[in-house]
Amino acid sequence: MSASHDSARHHALNEIQNHHSRGPRRGRHARPSQHGVNRLLGVHHGSTGRRLKTGLTTLAATGAFLGATAVAAPSADAGALTIGQKALRIAESKHGDPYRWGATGPNSFDCSGLTYYAFRHAGRHLPRTAQDQYNRVQHISFRQLRPGDLIFFHYGSYVYHVGIYAGHWEIWHAPHSGSYVKLEHIWTDSVWFGRVN
Repeated sequence: MSASHDSARHHALNEIQNHHSRGPRRGRHARPSQHGVNRLLGVHHGSTGRRLKTGLTTLAATGAFLGATAVAAPSADAGALTIGQKALRIAESKHGDPYRWGATGPNSFDCSGLTYYAFRHAGRHLPRTAQDQYNRVQHISFRQLRPGDLIFFHYGSYVYHVGIYAGHWEIWHAPHSGSYVKLEHIWTDSVWFGRVN
């Protein structure tokens, strides 16, 4: 393992451990910061003020849409659940199961072990680690994000954590040693999004 990889891993582990010892950075109902929303939406600043590469309105750039309406719910005629929605239900059913490094269930999990287990039981095989899962899934934008998609936490190019998106900027995940599978607000803007097809 290279020194830069070790450094990134150390920083990432500190980030997740510090989050859980102090709670979400921005309070109980954490939302992405304005800077994070701008970055996610592709907003840039110029001499003419804010401009959106995505063509969204300035209202969207303020983050006002990040509430319940930001999540695209499946239509009533969508029929069967998507693979992601099935995996989300499976992850929810594991609420309270303890974290254990390297565990893939059925009664204890690490972060990627939970996603591995949930998607396997939903009918899709994922690789075992968060980084390998990120490398395998379809990468999607913030605007495409829906419940059942994967949220990948990263430091630089190093993916250090993964959870299943539940909507309302929350994930089901197995956070760290001494904790358990739970629903929690996303605590950082350093995330990427992926979909299992």
